[in-house]
Amino acid sequence: MQDAPPTANPTAAPTAGTGPLSLREVPGWYYLLREFDALYRQGSAGGSDLIRSHRARVRTALASVFAADPPVLERAPVQLPVTAHLGRALDLGERGAMQGMARALREVRGRLSWEYGYEKMPKALARKYAYCEVLGPKGPVQSAQLILGFVLFAPSTTYPQHSHSGIEESYISVAGAWSENEMAVYAPGSLIFNKPGHEHRITTGDQDPCLLAYAWLGGQDRLAAPGMRLTAARRARAARGED
Repeated sequence: MQDAPPTANPTAAPTAGTGPLSLREVPGWYYLLREFDALYRQGSAGGSDLIRSHRARVRTALASVFAADPPVLERAPVQLPVTAHLGRALDLGERGAMQGMARALREVRGRLSWEYGYEKMPKALARKYAYCEVLGPKGPVQSAQLILGFVLFAPSTTYPQHSHSGIEESYISVAGAWSENEMAVYAPGSLIFNKPGHEHRITTGDQDPCLLAYAWLGGQDRLAAPGMRLTAARRARAARGED
């Protein structure tokens, strides 16, 4: 798949005057993206043509990133209240089927920029949720066609009903149990696919945090400005812990 492994220090930063390092020169990010490639290459589509096609599109877009070997544009690390649960989530992930992804993420955990993605954020949800982009228009590794990242939830979280216009997305569980639209419980390794515009609501278990890897595919304009927002009613319900 790739020609040769990178050789630079995984925590290396560009030397003054030399410009940013390329993806292959920063093993931490390179190996993390390799784990994403493995997930979308080796995992099962469960007999679904829709999921099989989505997985193929993610792999194709990611292959173009590896081929381009883009510069890594390190962002300033940002922590939010929910990231206090990240260590526990990684510990859980390293015990199970997603140990490769959990270990690769641990290598870069101090360089992640967590955010909310909403202009107005209910205080209750702000303590229990955040996401970070590792590949995409705002990620340290740039791509206009694909976004890859992680979503972290504290125990007993309800992420309100929402949808993404013009964006198809998938979640793969890294650690913790969760449910979408309260229809089933998904364990680490599970993949859930949402078509553009599909309304979905996420709930997590009572005892442990939940860490999900995600992929977004869509038009360049949509990925650059996904327009994430909650309606006033949903913000009010989320603030009360009802949604």
